[in-house]
Amino acid sequence: MRLRKAVIPAAGLGTRFLPASKVVPKEMLPIVDRPVIQYVVEEAVAAGIEQIVIVTAQSKRAIEDHFDTHFELEARLEAAGKQRELEEVRRLTKLAEFIYVRQPAPLGNGHAVLCARRAIGDEPFAMLWGDDIVISAVPCLAQLAAVFEQHGKSVAAVMQVPREDIPKYGVCRAEQIAPRTYRVDAMVEKPTLEAAPSNLAVVKEYVLTPEIFDELERTPPGQGGEIWLTDALNRLAARGKLLAYEFEGRRYDAGNKLEFLMATVELALQRPELGPAFREYLRDLELGDRS
Repeated sequence: MRLRKAVIPAAGLGTRFLPASKVVPKEMLPIVDRPVIQYVVEEAVAAGIEQIVIVTAQSKRAIEDHFDTHFELEARLEAAGKQRELEEVRRLTKLAEFIYVRQPAPLGNGHAVLCARRAIGDEPFAMLWGDDIVISAVPCLAQLAAVFEQHGKSVAAVMQVPREDIPKYGVCRAEQIAPRTYRVDAMVEKPTLEAAPSNLAVVKEYVLTPEIFDELERTPPGQGGEIWLTDALNRLAARGKLLAYEFEGRRYDAGNKLEFLMATVELALQRPELGPAFREYLRDLELGDRS
């Protein structure tokens, strides 16, 4: 079955970006002039996704508004002759069909995915984190979708990380079965360096078969009383139904302050209307120790 639906869990509190995220969802923080979640949505659309289910919370109304029509703004832009800006604002509403589902309480990322079950139905779907960006020639999700179409199994996006960063991630115990492709035996969440089975970290997104919903239904609350997606994925892995793909592209964890800044700088440099002047500014900037 063709991959046409995606889920983006975006109900978290975004505590790593407080106080900015107190009233502004972290997914709405701008990288240059686009909120983080727009990059995620545009990647999904570029990979062929037609329907996007965004799992939100009470404080996340700005996400819904961003992809909705804004009559007053559009009228003012049209009256001012700002056609380029008008087209960009209108384009957002046409990217995909958007469905919004509320997660009633912070019960874990697995519970957030489970909230989308009725909207997804009995179809495979993509699951993308709302603050994780990959810039690549071929959309990261398209890379994963190709593996899914070949094998018919759930697929996790992975990348090799430096040894010192391993405890920050979920890490795969896996066997390589093809170039950049692995069969996953288990996923270990934030292991110590001594216990880490590899340096293949799970990041960014998944392509999941609908059986993940049954596994999530059977998953008891774990750490913090929350339902964790990793626990359900490990049961798929135990049955030989989980693969990992080492994607090609530059990944930014935009929920991390340093990588958010790096993404802002690097993506600004790629913009033809900003890049030359910004690059010149950076060359002239005094970067000595100002402490």
